[in-house]
Amino acid sequence: MADTVSLAGARSARVARAPTGALELIGRSASIGRVQEFVRRIAALDGGVVIVAEPGADVESLARELHAHSRTAAGPFVPIACGADGLDRLLFGDPPVKMPPDLEAVSSDSRVAAALGGTLFLQDVAELPAAVQARLARIARDGEVRIDGQPVATAIRLIAGASIGIDADVHQHRFRHDLYRRLSASRIDLPPLRDRAEDVPAIASRVLEDVCAARAVAPRTFTQAALALLAALPWPGNVAELREVVERGVAATHEETLQVEHVLPALQLDRRTSAFVPAGTLREARLRFERDYIAAVLQHHGWRMAAAAQTLGIQRPNLYRKARQLGIPLARVSD
Repeated sequence: MADTVSLAGARSARVARAPTGALELIGRSASIGRVQEFVRRIAALDGGVVIVAEPGADVESLARELHAHSRTAAGPFVPIACGADGLDRLLFGDPPVKMPPDLEAVSSDSRVAAALGGTLFLQDVAELPAAVQARLARIARDGEVRIDGQPVATAIRLIAGASIGIDADVHQHRFRHDLYRRLSASRIDLPPLRDRAEDVPAIASRVLEDVCAARAVAPRTFTQAALALLAALPWPGNVAELREVVERGVAATHEETLQVEHVLPALQLDRRTSAFVPAGTLREARLRFERDYIAAVLQHHGWRMAAAAQTLGIQRPNLYRKARQLGIPLARVSD
C-alpha cells in the first residue's frame, strides 16, 4: 500500500518550519505541518513519489526538496515537462534501431541517462502519451536499460507532479495503473493556499525576498496591513498567482515597504469587470475599500470577531466600532 499523507482533517497546529527552501513547505499551519513531517520521513527512501496539487502550486520546489534530502542528493536532478514537444526524444533519445528486446533502449543524450544516480522529475505526469507511459513503466519495472547498447542499472528516483484528476485518470485507464503504482510508493497531497491562509504572509515575504534578489534591488518588506490583505484572498492560482502579484507590486514602486496601496493595483482581482472609472474623493474611496476589506476578512473567518481582529491587527472593540461606522452588518458576528 502506498505511503500517503492527506491534508483533510488536520486538527492540531504545528510549529515546524520548512526543512530548507521549498516555498510549498513554508508555514506553521496544521495542514502544511503534516506535509513537512511526511517529507522528512520519506525523503531518504528510494521509492517513487507523486505530488498531487492544484494548478499554480510550486511542485518542483518540493521535488527538489525531496531530492536534496535523498540518498542520491549528490546526483543530478533532472526535470522534464511531460507535455513538451518531442517528449519521446527528450526522455529516451535516439537509440540504435536494432536492439535485443530484453530491455528498453535509450541513448546517452537522453534525460533518462542524464538522471542516472539522481532524480527524474516528471512535471504534469498525466500528460504523458500512452507509448511513453509504457516505456517508463518497463524501465521502472526492470530497473535496467540499455544505454548506447550496454545494459546499465537505472538507479533513478522518480518523482511526479500530478493534478487532482490523477485518480480518475488511473481509474478510467487514461494513465497506466502499473506506472502509477510504482510512482506512488509515497503520495503527497499539497493543500491549496486558500486552506492555509495563516501561511500566506510567510510565503509572500519569502517570494518578495526572491523577487528582489532576482531583480537585483534592495530588500523590501510588506506592512502588516498588506500581509493581512494577501492572507484574506482565496488565491485560485496558488503560489504562481501570489508570485505574479508580488512581482507587479515590486515593479510598481521604489518604496522599501510595500503597503496596501501598492498591493491592490497588482491584484487584478477580476479582469472581467468593466474598466475602472474614478468616482468620489480619495477619502470616499478609502472608506469603500476599508469596508469591503473588513467585510472580506470577517467572512473569511466565519464572522468570528476575535480571529478577524487578529488578522487586521486591531483590538476587537475597535473592530466592532469600525464595522458599525462603516455599515457592515453584524447579525452573523460571533465572539
